[in-house]
Amino acid sequence: HFCTLVSHLSRVSVSSGAQKQTITESSVLDISSCPITYYGQKYEQLYVNFTGQKIVFCFDHFYNPENKGDCIVGSSPNTRTADFDIIQADSFLDQWIRKKIQTIQNSLRCSVQITTQVRRSMITLALFNFGTEAALTLEAYTIGPVIYTGQVSKVVIDKVQVNNILESYQTDDILDISGCRHSGTVYKPGTVVNSNPQICSSVTCSETATLQTSGCGPLEHCQGNDICMLDTTCTVTGPIIDVHGQINSIRDRCAYSLFSTPSLPDFQVQGHFDDRRRKDVSFLDSVTLRVDRHDIHLEQGGRVQLNDSTLTLNSSSQLVHGVQLSKDQTGVTAKLSLSNLNISVFFDGDTAQIRLEGPAGSSVEGLCGNSSRSLSDLRLSKYSSTSCEMQYSEPADSTINCTSVTERCNLLKKAPFSSCNSDIDPEPYITACTDTLCKYPAVDGLNCQFLKAYARACSLHNHTLDGWTSKTGCSSEAFCQDRTCSDHEFCGEKTVGGDTRCFCRAIFASKYQANNSLGDPTVCKQNSASLTLVGCLLEDKGIDYSTLHLKDPTCRGQVDELTHMVTFSFNSSNRCGTVVTANNSYIIYQNTIRSQNYSSDVIIRNDQVQINFSCVHSQPNINTATFRIRDWSVAQHITSGAWNYTLTIKAYTDARRTKLVKWNTELQLNQKIWMELKTDGLDGNMVALVSNSCWATNKASPTSTPRHDLMLNGCANRADRTVQVQENGQGTSTYFSFNMFRFTVGSADIFLHCQLHLCPKQGNNCIPTCSKAARRYRSASFTYEPEAPAFISVSWTY
Repeated sequence: HFCTLVSHLSRVSVSSGAQKQTITESSVLDISSCPITYYGQKYEQLYVNFTGQKIVFCFDHFYNPENKGDCIVGSSPNTRTADFDIIQADSFLDQWIRKKIQTIQNSLRCSVQITTQVRRSMITLALFNFGTEAALTLEAYTIGPVIYTGQVSKVVIDKVQVNNILESYQTDDILDISGCRHSGTVYKPGTVVNSNPQICSSVTCSETATLQTSGCGPLEHCQGNDICMLDTTCTVTGPIIDVHGQINSIRDRCAYSLFSTPSLPDFQVQGHFDDRRRKDVSFLDSVTLRVDRHDIHLEQGGRVQLNDSTLTLNSSSQLVHGVQLSKDQTGVTAKLSLSNLNISVFFDGDTAQIRLEGPAGSSVEGLCGNSSRSLSDLRLSKYSSTSCEMQYSEPADSTINCTSVTERCNLLKKAPFSSCNSDIDPEPYITACTDTLCKYPAVDGLNCQFLKAYARACSLHNHTLDGWTSKTGCSSEAFCQDRTCSDHEFCGEKTVGGDTRCFCRAIFASKYQANNSLGDPTVCKQNSASLTLVGCLLEDKGIDYSTLHLKDPTCRGQVDELTHMVTFSFNSSNRCGTVVTANNSYIIYQNTIRSQNYSSDVIIRNDQVQINFSCVHSQPNINTATFRIRDWSVAQHITSGAWNYTLTIKAYTDARRTKLVKWNTELQLNQKIWMELKTDGLDGNMVALVSNSCWATNKASPTSTPRHDLMLNGCANRADRTVQVQENGQGTSTYFSFNMFRFTVGSADIFLHCQLHLCPKQGNNCIPTCSKAARRYRSASFTYEPEAPAFISVSWTY
């Protein structure tokens, strides 16, 4: 009999003690030690309050007639008091309840009991915890009706009613309050619901009240007919918001794999990151689509390049290697459809958004896909510079107000953006926005970049955010559209909201700023020199390159249209006012870059510029060569420091130097021979070749004896009347003649040695000054013998 059973249970039940209390007013009871799963919803608190005619036990809030929620409602007790206790479980009670309710599968863990008096009856409400399942019992010792109603979100679940029980009898009832909840609907245990195939979902509430759902995944949507399709978007600015809504940040300036999928092994989206105004913050700089080994580059300013060719695009799609390319005022869009997958890549010069649509189960790899992979795994070293991984630190920008920045970024949770919040979570965009703008100034369109990215992500899911541009002061058009900057530059604002120009990237500029320089070191060559200035550094100083020139005002800088570098140069054909000086060891070329209104003592001040540059060349080392007259000629290529030229030595039998001495030419003693020492590669307008001295020996060594001098101090030796110097110090060649002879002692060979130097023409008379004193006869150490073979060795110094 139940009354006996209840009495027995009362005797064996053990209270937890700490939870037992008397309730005299509206209270919130802590039942976390015995939580109750009420029709699929687990609760750890119980709200008890007394109304005019009722006592109400609610799980989610105090009772409100307008919104009853999850509540059990009963008649108001006589004294507005109730006793509350948590009871530990025992096996006998567990068996009894599961015998009464055979749908309960789990074991009893504990119970919550509340006892109160209603008129002349004592009522005990017990809530039993069976893990994911739960049961309710009601025990009454009175006569009269008592109604308890369980409601979930205004839906009546069941009703317990005790009527006309004699006072001498005890009666009871017990109720299974297990269930599952899904999307606002309650399901009984053991229920399987196949929903409308147009939404691709089914719900199963197991026998133990465990909810199981099947349907489209978090990145998918239902196409109908129980078909799920993948539809996901990745947004890349500097931070990356991947397809799962997770954020990753790039701190270096390398190339990374942004997007790929195993379904398309020959397709990959790459992103190259670079710095702008700060060395420690990187942004997406360009996007590359690799399609079947072809590279399509989406770059700043809306420029699109296929390999090394620039494409001309407009709003009409152009098919390039299977990719539909188009361009409008908002940016460039690339679309690709392969293997039931639709991929679109949008890039406006600052932000890339990659969307994938395809069959369920398609996976995304790269920074847009699996955020758990390390950056080193996704870094593309082949497409990155060797120093790209180096990271920098800079002091915080004290002008940034992070509070106002946060308010700006939080606009994404307000109208009109809020209409999209249910489909596109704004939190990743807000985090990316605040993380960036709290350390980087809100210039160059960055104040709108994240708002624009979120608005476009919403548009991809058919959300039109009317008026968002006017409410935020932003434009939907791409920033810096059609302005092309070089690799070491980025497009930015001259003033906030003003005109744009190309600025030097911070890391690139730092190497010049450290030396207070505007360009690279002078490039010195043998016959020319050049100095290259950095265009964006000149603009930073307010210098107009078109007003600059060398000492000769007609010599102006040449601008490289790709790099925007400005180069000033001079050479042998146009010296541009270059001054050439020399000392014993060096030859110096000097010129100056000036502005049109320069003053002589000014380096840089406002629009006045004077930049001196020079090239200093060391005199070449001494070199030696051997010349055999019958071998026609000898030529030797000489490289010494910046000098790079060829010296050719020839012998002739006529004054016009048309009859070259050949191997079969018969030479007689006292026959006149004309010698030519000619250089190729020297700048004859700037330097002259001067033969200081020439002498003959019958051995290869220049210091051997006997010795006979043919030229001394650049002039013919007065002791040998046959020597004549036709040209010396006038150009880049030396010509002289002498009559053949032989030494009377030693070898019959004759070696000729000459010592030469280079003489700067500007400001110098390079032609030796020779005396007209009477010449003497040859010394007795040599004579003329026609049968002797002749060899000439030439050595020269500068």
